[in-house]
Amino acid sequence: MGEQITNQQPVYPLAPESKIPKSDEESNTLLSNELRRKKRIKLAIYIAAFVVFQTIVILIFSLIVMKVKTPKVRLGTIELRKVTTTAGTQASSPSFDISFTTQVRVKNTNFGPYKYDSSNATFLYRGVTVGEIFIPKGKAGMLSTKKVSVIVSVNSNALTSTTSLGNELGTGTLTLNSQAKLSGKVVLMFVMKNKKSAQMNCTISIKLNADNAVDLNCK
Repeated sequence: MGEQITNQQPVYPLAPESKIPKSDEESNTLLSNELRRKKRIKLAIYIAAFVVFQTIVILIFSLIVMKVKTPKVRLGTIELRKVTTTAGTQASSPSFDISFTTQVRVKNTNFGPYKYDSSNATFLYRGVTVGEIFIPKGKAGMLSTKKVSVIVSVNSNALTSTTSLGNELGTGTLTLNSQAKLSGKVVLMFVMKNKKSAQMNCTISIKLNADNAVDLNCK
């Protein structure tokens, strides 16, 4: 038999799948870890900044908004209505009879209203009460001043000794003092109530020989 000649193509083994070199894999892994690390650092910075900001806000709120200050009560501008004085003679004692208009001003610098009870303001000459006015209960709003207009009448009828009065009238100046105390509460956030008493101490100097000018000094 004759030989059979077969034409067969040579068989080559399949090439292995291409792989990323090991060094490239490690590089990608390191890069991914570095990105995650930077993200965590940024997140930590944002959180820290937020905490600091909140702390500052709370601190400012506590020191400014929630801090309760004592309201102030003062007299406003005095306008004289009647001034009658007698220097004194052998037949009569020194005396004065004066009336004027003014305002009782309650200044509230708190971030909440100040509610106060009714009270009185007294006017004194050398420690002796020579006049008095009634201050009705009221409310001074947040960061505002409550103004109450009043008419004041003072005279020397209650003085038991008028020697010093005669000397003072002779100098052309009559000095009076005014005192008052208001008791009330400052209300914060509609809930917190803090008791506060506002006090007034004013000195009134009436210049009898200078068109009845008035000097007012309140503490």
